[in-house]
Amino acid sequence: MDSGPLAVRLAVRQCINTLSTSRDITEVTEALRTAGRYLSGTEDDPPACQREEFARVHYTRLLQFLISNLNAHWLELLTREQHMDLWVSLFLNGPPDQVLLVLLDCVNSCSLSSGLERGLDVLEYFLQRGRLSALLWATCQGPPPANSPQLRDVLLSRLVALPDLLANRLQEHTRPAFQPLHYYPLLARELSVALERTCQALRDGVDCSLCFVAQLLGKACVQGHGKEMFGVLVPRLSALTQSDFVWKRVCWQLVESVPDRWMEGVVSGLVQTVDGSAALSRLLGNVVLKNKKAQFVITNKLLLLQYKYKTPMLQSLLGYLAQDSGRRPLLIQVLKALCGTWSSCSSVKHSPIEQQLYISKALLICLGLLRDSEVLEHREELLQCMLSGMQCHLDSSVPRVHRLGKVVGESLSARLDPGGTRLQFQYELDTETKELLSLLSPPPAHQQPPETLPPDSRTEPAPKSPSSEREEGKAGVPAARPIKQHSSDSELDSDDELTPYDMTRDGELGGALAPRYIRDCLEALTSSEDPGKVEVSLGAAEGLIKKNPAATREVSVELVKVLLHLEDRFNTQGFLRLRQRAMVSLTVTDTLAVTGYLTTEFYSLNYSLRQRLDILEVLALAAQDLSQPTSANSAPSKHKPPPLIQPVSTETAPDLQGTAQHWRQVVDQRIKSKTRRFGKGAPRTGSSAAPSRFAPVAGCFFFPLLRNYDRPQVTFDLLGSDHLVLGRLVHTLGVLMYFAVNAPVATQMGKALLDFVWAIRYHTDPVVRQGVLFAVSAVLLSVPNERMFSELSDEMLEARAWLGGE
Repeated sequence: MDSGPLAVRLAVRQCINTLSTSRDITEVTEALRTAGRYLSGTEDDPPACQREEFARVHYTRLLQFLISNLNAHWLELLTREQHMDLWVSLFLNGPPDQVLLVLLDCVNSCSLSSGLERGLDVLEYFLQRGRLSALLWATCQGPPPANSPQLRDVLLSRLVALPDLLANRLQEHTRPAFQPLHYYPLLARELSVALERTCQALRDGVDCSLCFVAQLLGKACVQGHGKEMFGVLVPRLSALTQSDFVWKRVCWQLVESVPDRWMEGVVSGLVQTVDGSAALSRLLGNVVLKNKKAQFVITNKLLLLQYKYKTPMLQSLLGYLAQDSGRRPLLIQVLKALCGTWSSCSSVKHSPIEQQLYISKALLICLGLLRDSEVLEHREELLQCMLSGMQCHLDSSVPRVHRLGKVVGESLSARLDPGGTRLQFQYELDTETKELLSLLSPPPAHQQPPETLPPDSRTEPAPKSPSSEREEGKAGVPAARPIKQHSSDSELDSDDELTPYDMTRDGELGGALAPRYIRDCLEALTSSEDPGKVEVSLGAAEGLIKKNPAATREVSVELVKVLLHLEDRFNTQGFLRLRQRAMVSLTVTDTLAVTGYLTTEFYSLNYSLRQRLDILEVLALAAQDLSQPTSANSAPSKHKPPPLIQPVSTETAPDLQGTAQHWRQVVDQRIKSKTRRFGKGAPRTGSSAAPSRFAPVAGCFFFPLLRNYDRPQVTFDLLGSDHLVLGRLVHTLGVLMYFAVNAPVATQMGKALLDFVWAIRYHTDPVVRQGVLFAVSAVLLSVPNERMFSELSDEMLEARAWLGGE
């Protein structure tokens, strides 16, 4: 085996093992620095063959390892300079196609957490540092490889749909840099840079391929982003192609390389964006002659089937056909098609007036672009068109159609016989008519606005890093006011003019930051050895659970398992209360999954009596919470919209304070003084009814607790020595029975509970007997009377005899 690939493999394996196991920041930084040497090209770095082997075989595996360890502890120990130079540089200095695919897979696989935030930071750096242009330039170098068509298709789809992929995953947390209005202009600028490097390579005699770039442009246009792309590309390409033939050839090859299924989007986008037929001819070249799809779009679809475009676009499109002698036959073909449509009686009767006006404009523009020899050659056809078309339009009862026939017929007559007798009609010279008459004389080329090269986007100020933007955007200490410059030295020595800082919102430095995502909280409770981090994570757990129920349901069982086994290792203040509230919130949020886990673990092995009692307390408190009305129903006035007319406040109008009472108060006082009341009852506030959230899941709380009570285990004997747990179990079952009042399953629960307590009603422990009395009372309160005497009659007779001492 060659020593080069083996050395690279051993080095990469050693780096991954060090980053996986080491807790020494020195070893971690050295491992990152070793991996980074394979991506740079300095003298001290490995040979070129080893760097190529690393980029081809091992780079993706290293990136996947780094992405899977975004929450590693050593990332928090790196300084900002080390984070940029050692960790982020591994993503910015390698093959960009591999980096982009790995980062997008990370976004799709990670849930909302600080690790996902780090991945998004790297992706934003990737876009800001020009790595997209490096990716596109890599695809332009030489012919496309034949062994990776699937990889190129995946890369193409990810590049075009990047904002959609991120928005589907991040929802409302999508950053501005990943939104379409920012991303597609950036993609167009990077594409322009790749084309510039391609032109330079062609001047140096290096072959290049524009297949991938053309596919990217075509797919982006088909998906509806042509306006953003061409808004950046067209001004720059129009200016560069004025005097540079290499740029013309690159633009022609770019358009001709677009696949047929995407050709319509590219051609229509260019036609709508380019200003002037000369610029359109420089960008499109003779694609209309080489590509049948482009020819159909230009000569048929944009002129005969669609009519939404403006007059300048028609002039640019038809002027493009008239620019070159090879394209002029297509101009004659378009003219004949327009004449046939304009002179068709069926089209005049059934087409909308907007489409008839659009076709009339195109016909007049074509007439203005024809040479005299071409007019004489096709004079008979045009004359027949004029006669039949005028008859159809003049027979119409619509005034606007009638006037269209007069204007176009008069223009055709003047163009066919300039020195002879011309048709003349009387019609109103409105704006539309004047525009139609002006289309016979196309604007001279010197009247087109000069095209200048737009400023390069890369000369703009460098964008701020994602982390610095978030740090500046945090609500905290306000920015300090600038110090005024004084000319006097005595004023500079005085402290009276110094503005003090607002320190009311300052917090204690050095404390652990509270987690913002439930997965970060779970990881801190599982693996962190920092007492402060564990304390803030436990304190923030309840709020995170209630803040994002969807993310909580993904890890609910795992989190309740961690909380159930969590020990107070650091003597945390209020540990038992915080842990219990977090477990109750989990049970309320994901009731079925968490309840199923807790009721199953209650009878499992290797649990202490304290943990079993905790399970019973959590179930009872969760049942109480679920049985209460929701906050939206209990406080409907909390979200009451403000009145449309706000009373004038004395704080906002201090000049009115003390001068006169508000008009509403004056009116109320007058009504009150003239109203006689014989009695005034207490105000009644009606309570809004709400369905119980506990009733549908009451059986999931209750019946699993009765499943294995009579099966003694090695560490747990419920009917034997563990009297305390038995008494607490009976009391918890009574609590669940009480909260299930009016539930459909209340009768079955009452029957099962009575069968259970009859076996222990003479227990020797008074705690158990008190629990039995409480359970029987809960049954009497919760089961409806008609069901109690019809289905629980035998049990009621036994209970009466037992309570009476018989």
